Amino acid sequence: MPATPALPRLIATDLDHTLLSADGVVTPRTRAALDAARTAGILVVPVTARQPIGLREVAAGAAFEGWALCGNGAFGIHLTTGDLLFAQEIPAVVQREIADALTVALPGVLFASVRHAGERFVAQEGYAALARLSDHKRDPRTMGGAPLAEVVAEPSLKLVIRHPDATLDEIFGTLQGLGLAGFEATLSGAPFVEVMAEGVTKASGLAQLCAHLGIGREEVVAFGDGLNDLEMLRWAGRGVAVANAIDVLRDAADEIAPPNDEDGVAVTIERLLV
Repeated sequence: MPATPALPRLIATDLDHTLLSADGVVTPRTRAALDAARTAGILVVPVTARQPIGLREVAAGAAFEGWALCGNGAFGIHLTTGDLLFAQEIPAVVQREIADALTVALPGVLFASVRHAGERFVAQEGYAALARLSDHKRDPRTMGGAPLAEVVAEPSLKLVIRHPDATLDEIFGTLQGLGLAGFEATLSGAPFVEVMAEGVTKASGLAQLCAHLGIGREEVVAFGDGLNDLEMLRWAGRGVAVANAIDVLRDAADEIAPPNDEDGVAVTIERLLV
């Protein structure tokens, strides 16, 4: 009889369109599966493009009380103590280069900067008019508006780029075509392009957390759906894409779970625990 596969020591999961249902909640079945994994001694870590302000909405429903990786892996924060394990910021000089070049290549482009463990959000004049509460889990009426020079004056955990008319593919392609270096850019399914410091991905953040915890990558199961999950699924010992994931993620995954609206993460965890 073949040996029973060992349980993972850590489950890393994206939130939007992966763990959460289409209406952005943790279903009872998903909560039960997360609780069962924790009872079995498995750490469950949210790995998200969101900042802590957006995690607070779902933390209670998922019982997330420990480490979380935010800003696409730019920083690791403990949700109960507030301790910051690491934070990697985009240098101001790199931001200015991006802003200067992209403003010429794509007139009308707008920027916002995420700083100070995700608690400070500095938006360019005109940005708030394009934003909705669901974009950043922040009321656009509280965003104000700063000159571009102020937006890029300090290092950021994440630089957000959007345009009133251009598509995400146009913004992303134009940014990648500038020939600049010193940053990573990705898409999370939100209506903007997300830029982090060079080398920062969900995989890099997860690797730092696992090194801190003494957990090997082969002991990690990771779940995702979007482009910003690609490196994490490739890094983990087992990468699982939900069925609603983009094609490139499905192709890279070791396994395809049911879609998020059919509790795909929960279904996979239940099978792991049998």
